Amino acid sequence: MSDEYIFGWHAVEAVLKREPERLQRLWIQTGRQDRRVKTVTSALDEMGVTWELVHRRELDERVAGVHQGVVAQVGKSKEWSEADMLAMLAGSDKPPFLLVLDGVTDPHNLGACLRTADAVGVQAVIVPKDKSASLTPVARKVACGAAETVPLVRVTNLARTLRTLQEEGVWLIGTAGEADSSLYQADFRGAVALVMGAEGKGMRRLTREHCDLLINIPMLGHVDSLNVSVATGVCLYEALRQRQA
Repeated sequence: MSDEYIFGWHAVEAVLKREPERLQRLWIQTGRQDRRVKTVTSALDEMGVTWELVHRRELDERVAGVHQGVVAQVGKSKEWSEADMLAMLAGSDKPPFLLVLDGVTDPHNLGACLRTADAVGVQAVIVPKDKSASLTPVARKVACGAAETVPLVRVTNLARTLRTLQEEGVWLIGTAGEADSSLYQADFRGAVALVMGAEGKGMRRLTREHCDLLINIPMLGHVDSLNVSVATGVCLYEALRQRQA
């Protein structure tokens, strides 16, 4: 048995749908008898996976966060490498559409970015192994199942990965408040990777230097920045608008 847990109905249902072999055990809060519970438990019975009804207190002790009355023990998910991502892109008939998160350390923000990435069709999210949030139970819960659909590629040297993407013809568009070009002047229609910086600090110097274009998000009010997950959503949906046109 592994020591990895997921919680929240969206996250559990996503694993059940896409990676059912990872499910090892499930706990459900007593008192729930709705169709959602019956659908999940029936599937678990067919698979021979143990599940049980427990008091909410036991769920609270297993995980930190709003578990919605369901917690699952799961086998470890596959960790994607740069080679895995390049092979996936080479086998796709669509131009690469990627998201790079440079130093996003808050698991809530990582989960929210994954959720938006899934919604707009991003093929992979790339993060550095150091100084970056990982797929914690909280990140998976916030992602609402997207952590099981969008590959999270953890790389040792982000600058080297960015150079590799450029050699593969991917245009790197980074966000920076002081940039001269606006989000709405950028061309997202081809092979592109959107590069977002850390909460507060923005992109690191080396990351910034590897970008082919720096853009800003127009800010007309008194605040001078957006939360990184909100900024990512704004940029990704502009990219989707262009790619669908």
